[in-house]
Amino acid sequence: MSAGAGPRRRLVVLRHAKSAWPEGVADHDRPLAARGRRDAPAAGRILAAAGCLPDLALCSTAVRARSTLELASGPWDTAPEVRHDPRLYTADASEALAAVHEVPPGVGTLLVVGHNPALEDLVLDLAGEGPGSAVDEVRAKFPTAAIAVLTWYGTGWRELRPGTALLTRVMVARGEKP
Repeated sequence: MSAGAGPRRRLVVLRHAKSAWPEGVADHDRPLAARGRRDAPAAGRILAAAGCLPDLALCSTAVRARSTLELASGPWDTAPEVRHDPRLYTADASEALAAVHEVPPGVGTLLVVGHNPALEDLVLDLAGEGPGSAVDEVRAKFPTAAIAVLTWYGTGWRELRPGTALLTRVMVARGEKP
């Protein structure tokens, strides 16, 4: 990763918050569980406190992902532009990266909200095989409402490739029980 290869960019990856499994509801339409409704706003607070508010959010079309983003972004002063991408619902890591490659070069911080195993694999692919406590944490578990922040330098999102980003933070949002 070279600091001279363009401006610093951040990819923020957020796994949707805990979902419910109501009987008779299709997987795509599953809502957030009570814990998910607590954790999603906590994710938004974490991102704001870390200075990681996005310019653009790419979000799966699944109800639980859309609800996670809606609750997370609720307290932000400025909501980002949101693009709901149906590919992120069933994507693997390479398909998720293909969606990222379509992001306009003017976006400095991108948020991707979706599902595992695609998001965990994307984070690990982009961070490479190097050791590090953050990488090890993602390898061990990337639970619901987990957030990974990757930093890299480039003139456009099409340049982002496996092994070219630095995983700078991993956080797990947990809201307080009432």
